[in-house]
Amino acid sequence: MNKKFLLGLLTGASLLTLSVTSCKNPDYETSDDVATEALPPIPAAPDTTGGKTAVETPATREINSTNAIEDIKKMQPQM
Repeated sequence: MNKKFLLGLLTGASLLTLSVTSCKNPDYETSDDVATEALPPIPAAPDTTGGKTAVETPATREINSTNAIEDIKKMQPQM
């Protein structure tokens, strides 16, 4: 048990030392070789509704199983 504890403590100390030394980067402030140009604009999303407007549902409608079943039945294709 003592050997495992000592090994874990040693591993933890070495990982902490590596992480602290990797945070120091002397070239960070003096690095001017990065190209900075504006990104192209994001294209508009395609219209997949076929020009139909969204059906507005009242915000006060309660979310429960009965209302969910009614909504699912409305979405099903009619045969």
